[in-house]
Amino acid sequence: MLIKKQAEIPSSEITDKKLYLNRRTFLASAAAAGVAVAAGFGAKELLKPAVQANAAAKLQFKPSSFSTNEKQTPFDDITHYNNYYEFGTDKDEPAKEAKNFRTRPWTVKVEGACAKPQSFDIDTLLKIPLEERVYRMRCVEGWSMVIPWIGFPLSAVLNQVEPNSKAKFVEFTTLRDPSQMPGQQRAVLQWPYVEGLRLDEAMNPLAILAVGLYGDVLPNQDGAPVRLVVPWKYGFKGIKAIVKIKLVEKQPTSTWTTSAPNEYGFYSNVNPNVDHPRWSQGTERRIGEFLKRKTLMFNGYGDQVASLYSGMDLKKNF
Repeated sequence: MLIKKQAEIPSSEITDKKLYLNRRTFLASAAAAGVAVAAGFGAKELLKPAVQANAAAKLQFKPSSFSTNEKQTPFDDITHYNNYYEFGTDKDEPAKEAKNFRTRPWTVKVEGACAKPQSFDIDTLLKIPLEERVYRMRCVEGWSMVIPWIGFPLSAVLNQVEPNSKAKFVEFTTLRDPSQMPGQQRAVLQWPYVEGLRLDEAMNPLAILAVGLYGDVLPNQDGAPVRLVVPWKYGFKGIKAIVKIKLVEKQPTSTWTTSAPNEYGFYSNVNPNVDHPRWSQGTERRIGEFLKRKTLMFNGYGDQVASLYSGMDLKKNF
């Protein structure tokens, strides 16, 4: 995996997202426009908060008991330090290249080994009860974040299609559209991006389909309009811009496993005892912090998921 890090922005210089959200009504009003112009703000800065406020009104959600109470990573870091190769391999490229990515209309097809295959419009998915899940997220490269996702359990969709006895795994596929995704014009990976979970992993209540973060609809560079979030696994399992979910009998071959099978296994559980061939996974650095911390087994979610792997060799099945 390519690793190109942008210059760090001290967290003290980043406006907290909650304060930013509280300003939006003020900035959207006509009175605020006059104040902003007088203060030297451009039209773009006025428009963006107003547009986001309208979009955020679609998201009605409640807090989740699954959330961590750890300090959340600033919004600017979450949206400007991304792995999203469809829009570029540098961490700052997705925010630049995905700004005009079209997320409406959007349909997610759910098919395969199930009784009731169907297609879900994104607005139908948004009607599923949403929760805010503040999850620790760990990247295989050694950095981590704490992200307040908005979403719903993946099981809410899978239960509607009624998996049958042949359904052992779930395969996810992202959109393939090189005209919108410039990274797909290069053979960096095999396109479209494909990921997979075991069915019992997919049905675990921690596994969610995210449609937003920090109270807003999901930004394009973070996987809009719908992405997978599996907090006990490394971040590359979180496939973005999903257009197809397929229930299958045999284990899917995921994109990174195809690209580098000796580095990226199917399970991809956060395991500090299994080093990546090119670096240790024993420690991590939380974005915005200087010092490293010890990496937790299953990213700290062992109580909820360790039983899924009872009796397995987690070094062999990495």
